[in-house]
Amino acid sequence: MWKIGLIGCGNVGLGLLRILEAKKESLRERYGFTFTVTGVVDPFRGSVGNEEGLDLKALLEAADAKASLDGLGEAIDLDWLLQGRADVIVEATPTNLHDGMPGLGHIRRALEAGCHVVSTNKGPVSLALPELEALARSKGVQYRIEGVLLSGTPAINLAQEALAGCDILSVQGIVNGTTNFILTRMEEGADYQAALSEAQELGYAETDPTADVEGWDAAVKAQVMANVFLGEALTVSDVDRQGITHLKPADIEAARSRGRRVKLIAKVERSGGAVRATVTPTELPLDHPLAGVSGAVNALTYETDHLGEVTIIGPGAGRVETGQALLVDLLALNRH
Repeated sequence: MWKIGLIGCGNVGLGLLRILEAKKESLRERYGFTFTVTGVVDPFRGSVGNEEGLDLKALLEAADAKASLDGLGEAIDLDWLLQGRADVIVEATPTNLHDGMPGLGHIRRALEAGCHVVSTNKGPVSLALPELEALARSKGVQYRIEGVLLSGTPAINLAQEALAGCDILSVQGIVNGTTNFILTRMEEGADYQAALSEAQELGYAETDPTADVEGWDAAVKAQVMANVFLGEALTVSDVDRQGITHLKPADIEAARSRGRRVKLIAKVERSGGAVRATVTPTELPLDHPLAGVSGAVNALTYETDHLGEVTIIGPGAGRVETGQALLVDLLALNRH
């Protein structure tokens, strides 16, 4: 019986709780995965715990009603969970790429206490992945991060498990759904500003879209790809980055006249013994598997020694989709 502590009860955390509540019996029958959620810590919704397990249905009803979780268990904090009341900490607080906090602090403390950690938080991965992996090894636990790259689309597990034994020579792909949506709409005739406004109306882009359209989100993911797939501890500043704000409909049309399609491509590859990471608008031939990926969809193409090119396509965001990534990591812990 796994004792799960959840840190961060926003969209992603709630996505996981919905899956766990809906599929509790199925997970037990299919995977032998049994669990209790012993605590939820969130500075906005409230922090509650119960050593025997919280009532997930009551938690979700309170969240849907935008009500506080207070009163659904005893008042707790992270220390309460780390005193033997959780085997695994699910860290799902918002990403902070400046110093990684508070997620980085949560993850360090959980690993130090001998808890497994599964997380979708890109900040700690970007700033401290080698440190956190070493800390996890020293404590005999795991730090799993499937959701940081393509949300629920299993990009990391594909490389580490399904492609085990292959040498990965390069990885390139569409890792930001917002920019892919904008480029798709521009190809359909919209100008950049109109496409951006539509992306914001649909919730694909933030009010301040800088992280997406200037390529910062993709650069962080390229950094993660270099670290995880090619074993090179790059920083975000090592990524050669260019966004899409300079593109005009004429650029998109010119590419189409050449039988090509413009995509914002994050790529990592070995070049002259070194690992190079780039994010840049790229013209792809129409028969390339990434060229046909449209809308707010993500995809990665792995170049391998044994299989040649392998491409995976799927959603790169969403509550349940990212919750699925956390579930995959929980089930991997259960398997191992």
